[in-house]
Formats: sequence, structure tokens, C-alpha cells
Amino acid sequence: MKSEQNSTITVQAKINAPIDKVWKCWTTPGDIMNWNHASNDWHTPHVENDLHLGGRFSFRMEAKNGSAGFDFGGKYEKVIINKRIEYIIDDGRRVSVVFSASDNKTDVLETFETESVNGIELQRTGWQAILDNFKKYTEENYS
Repeated sequence: MKSEQNSTITVQAKINAPIDKVWKCWTTPGDIMNWNHASNDWHTPHVENDLHLGGRFSFRMEAKNGSAGFDFGGKYEKVIINKRIEYIIDDGRRVSVVFSASDNKTDVLETFETESVNGIELQRTGWQAILDNFKKYTEENYS
């Protein structure tokens, strides 16, 4: 089933780590390389992240066996440290990530516009898997 262009999906996670550690892990290239994959047969071998209004990011995502890969990049439209990031992916879709702290835990709420090639459930599952990897990595390294 194909998705409708400009529908939105929200994925979320509660991270058992303080917000400053969660922010660091979300935005630091060395950390991003360790969690930014939906399954263990993929990885992110290269990250560039110029985190400021108008700054750009680029993540190279590849299958570990070399059979596939792509660049995921875009431009930051809003950056409020420890609170919110908004960006436009190079294909024109918008994404927002909201961070909120409570009792030494951090909620991460990520909302993105869908694309029209893959079905909505596949997109939701993929983005949630990446967020789940982020949660696991952050809790193991920064709690």
C-alpha cells in the first residue's frame, strides 16, 4: 500500500537519561554513527552535522554487505538546544523532533511527513526502529 504525500507519522520513546545527554547523543556525529540504523545489517559509516539554523546534515546509510546505500540529508530550520529540532529533508519533507525532560528521563517525539514510495506502516516501523536503537544506545552509554 502506498502512502499519501504530506501525511504525518509520529514515533516516540522515553529515554532513561537526562536531557543534556540525550541531546548530545542525538546531535554528535560519533554517536549518530552508532545508533542511526533500523536493523543490525545496516550502519551509518559517515555523518556530517552542522547543527544551527540554516546548517546542513548528511548521514550516509548503507547495508553492511555493500548491497545498498543512500545519503539522508537536509537543512535545519529550527534548533532550540535541549528542546526542539526542525529540518527539511532534501526531498522536501519536514521533520520535527521534540525533547522534554521529566525526572531524569527524556521523552523524544519525532514527527515526519511521509513519502509516497513506501507504505505508511513500513515508514512508521523503520523510523520507530531507528528511535528504538537511539534509546538503547543512549541508555547503555549515557544513563
